[in-house]
Amino acid sequence: MPKICDKLKGGDLRSIGKAEEVVTDILNDKNLFIEVFNGMLSDDALVRMRSADAIEKVSRLYPEYLQPFKRRLIDEISQVRQQEVRWHIAQMFSRLEFQKEEIAQVVSLLIEWIDNSQSRIVKVNSLQALTDIAKKYNEIMFLAIRKIEEVIVNGSPAMINRGKKLLKELTE
Repeated sequence: MPKICDKLKGGDLRSIGKAEEVVTDILNDKNLFIEVFNGMLSDDALVRMRSADAIEKVSRLYPEYLQPFKRRLIDEISQVRQQEVRWHIAQMFSRLEFQKEEIAQVVSLLIEWIDNSQSRIVKVNSLQALTDIAKKYNEIMFLAIRKIEEVIVNGSPAMINRGKKLLKELTE
């Protein structure tokens, strides 16, 4: 395993460990991005989670770093079942530019996570990502509004609250 990912080992899932240090390392040397991106497929759950955290934080500042890895994020990384990885993937999806067929694939993943995840954070982040993508790609606006309305009727209190805010964003 690359040295940069060694910084992400140890501790437990309640800690981000040295993820912030890894973010700084990537910002100082963008060639490290791919190594940490690949860390999301590590056999080590802590490395997967912390890699996802670091990549998501870097992509906030430099979404263009993530764009070349879009297909891998959609096809491979999204298959990681770990909730701590998925909640970051949802956030990353909202920063990407998609082709028409990719939009359908990503929207399908997000809806599956909204409907089936056991994690409230995955659900809320997926709902937020669906809203953000609908703002960029008007062709999914109706679908996003329908899903948010469904969540407002059937969701947990946190989902209802977030859903109402997101529905306002899309309809005002």
